[in-house]
Amino acid sequence: MADSLSALVFPTACSLCRQEIIHAGSLDICPSCWNRIEPWTGVACPQCGLPFASEHAADSAAVLCPQCRDGEYSFDGARSFGVYAGALRAVILQLKFRQRERLGKKLGGLLLSPWNSLGLSPGDSPVLIPVPLHSSRRRERGFNQAELLAHGLCRALAGASFAPRVESHCLRRTRPTPPQTGLSLNARKENVRNVFTVDKEERIQGRTAVLVDDVMTTGATLSACAGALKKAGALRVFGLTLARATPQFFDHEDVTQSQTIDDTSREWT
Repeated sequence: MADSLSALVFPTACSLCRQEIIHAGSLDICPSCWNRIEPWTGVACPQCGLPFASEHAADSAAVLCPQCRDGEYSFDGARSFGVYAGALRAVILQLKFRQRERLGKKLGGLLLSPWNSLGLSPGDSPVLIPVPLHSSRRRERGFNQAELLAHGLCRALAGASFAPRVESHCLRRTRPTPPQTGLSLNARKENVRNVFTVDKEERIQGRTAVLVDDVMTTGATLSACAGALKKAGALRVFGLTLARATPQFFDHEDVTQSQTIDDTSREWT
């Protein structure tokens, strides 16, 4: 009721398109912009979920992407909701750099579809593990966006036959690392080498761990996390992200309100 009254008396502008919002519970994003947050429905690598620009990729005898064919990843599979472009990119930047914590839990619900595509069952005893920030970065930001997404997914799974729990203090980042932006694949791997450790091994031993994060680019961070979890006793490790960033899908949309932040401070995985 408070949201409805506030929207009526104090209409605000959409944080993405700047159009006036009169709907309650919109989190400052209009219905039109929400509808532009679309999942990827095209051809993708069946192992890591990398979207392919060409539909003809499915006709190839080797459908896997080059990284998966070379066995570069420590995780057993990964899925993303959509491509890091357009409205999805803009709303992720709102979450990370505009202190939009409520937005994180709502966006976590979008992970329900990629979660279902993993095909996990109660016998897997899955546990959700947010990719951790270093304590200094978390104090600076005030929250971990990956943790918000994980709790949002749990809320979306509330009526399912089984729901995993979120383990926010199991995986730890031992030292701060520079942003991955602009680094080569090998440099990204080196940047996160031996950065993650598991503090409470009994919580993941003999279980399937599902890493949750906002954006996956090369997969270096998810792979480093997966290596630490498997070393601590996890049977299998999967990655679940809101978006997949790839040069194959350049973002042509104008998101000038977040452009500067995105270029200088992003933290891709």
